[in-house]
Amino acid sequence: MQGNLPPEAQEKLEELQDLQETAQQVAVQKNQAETQLTEAQNALDELENIDEDTTMYREVGELFVKTDFDEAQDDLEEKVDSLEIRVETLEKQEERVQEQFESLQSELQDMLGGGPGGPQGPGMGGGPGGA
Repeated sequence: MQGNLPPEAQEKLEELQDLQETAQQVAVQKNQAETQLTEAQNALDELENIDEDTTMYREVGELFVKTDFDEAQDDLEEKVDSLEIRVETLEKQEERVQEQFESLQSELQDMLGGGPGGPQGPGMGGGPGGA
């Protein structure tokens, strides 16, 4: 069906596909950041149950390096703060991409003369909510 589309509609369809790929990439990044955030928060919570004199190590590449309680706590708090900002940023980016996708999808439907739920929309592939 794509070969029968006007050039402008074909361009919008390609933009939609690009936005869908971007949305998937952002979702993967957000998922990874949320996982890292949960792990860092769990480690920080676990520090509350550890005596400050306990010998502790942190992972540096392939090595474990001795560290003290305060340094470990400071590092984890900094990591949690940084990851919270990253997750928040990715959520905003995800929302922007979704808004762009919906706007572009609407433009394409209008261009093809088959507004939302219209009879001329079969070439859209997947229909509404396909993102």
